[in-house]
Amino acid sequence: MKIEQTLFGEYENQPVYKYTMTNDHDVKASVLNLAGIWQEYSIPTANGHKNLLLSADSVNGFMGNGLCLNKAVGRVANRLDHGQFEIDGHTYQIEPNDGDNVLHGGAHTWMTYFWNVDTQVNTDDAQVILTQTFTEAEDGFPGTEKVKIVFTLANDNSVSIDYYGQTDQPTLFNPTQHTYWNISDEGDVTNLELQLNSTHHLAVDSGKIPTGEKVANANTPFDFSKLSSLGDALTQMKATTTEGGFDDYFEVIPTDFNAPQPVAVLHDPKTNRTLRMYSDRNSVVMYTANGLGSDPDCGLTLPNKNWAGVALEGQTLTDAINHPGFGDTVLRPDQPMHNKLQFKAEF
Repeated sequence: MKIEQTLFGEYENQPVYKYTMTNDHDVKASVLNLAGIWQEYSIPTANGHKNLLLSADSVNGFMGNGLCLNKAVGRVANRLDHGQFEIDGHTYQIEPNDGDNVLHGGAHTWMTYFWNVDTQVNTDDAQVILTQTFTEAEDGFPGTEKVKIVFTLANDNSVSIDYYGQTDQPTLFNPTQHTYWNISDEGDVTNLELQLNSTHHLAVDSGKIPTGEKVANANTPFDFSKLSSLGDALTQMKATTTEGGFDDYFEVIPTDFNAPQPVAVLHDPKTNRTLRMYSDRNSVVMYTANGLGSDPDCGLTLPNKNWAGVALEGQTLTDAINHPGFGDTVLRPDQPMHNKLQFKAEF
């Protein structure tokens, strides 16, 4: 196991550093000190390393477009209805940044910050540890929230992402990693197969805010109860939705890490690569980079085309604070929270 620090570039006159962990099997995972970006998860192949992430090799590739590419998202992933929520009888308003709603933590999300970095190398794993503090004056959410994100590359080739939050007053905590995948050697994900541990997805309004209704996946393009063609589902979604693909909230059975079952499995029949995703929360948000081809200057390592990657975001169901029964995302003083994501490549 080893960790190497290199200069990746510059953003707003500050250096951006890349921290690359390499395990004993030559699997690599790289994290940037900017925006909590997971820049690389690569495996050795006969033709060199293959990055399983849809990624970028420049700062502009991450910060010069609206993809939220592989960034750490918080305090709250996905959408808050009109940016409003109530905790203990107190109503809070966050400034909308997505029409009438708040998306991915608002204008001053975690994705705009440089993070403090520590590293640690152990016998069977290596860690990149990010820390940052967020205040109400900066992002509008109540309280001062201290956050630690730990990326761990293990010798079983897995990457774990652990999110730790603590606060001095009640606030929200529903983080995720907005990670885009393309485990194939193709320019898009239409040849991949997907399985989700899900029987329902959320109905939404025109602003992608959940209505509260849960819709059965069976006999619809949302049915990934077994490994199913992502391309076939995308073709149906293109013909029947305004998004032209997926931007949807699947309810899943959370992983019990004592006897782990994946919430998602991504498989490439051509190379026989498989990615298994584990999450201790009840939702996977899937976004298939719809409309990506309209932006020729995205700066991605793969061609700028529709469906070049599929984002799989593990989190508590979207807008949970405004929907009883969706899950508890309230972080309280003296009750720190810990959420875990894990990804394991088989090749």
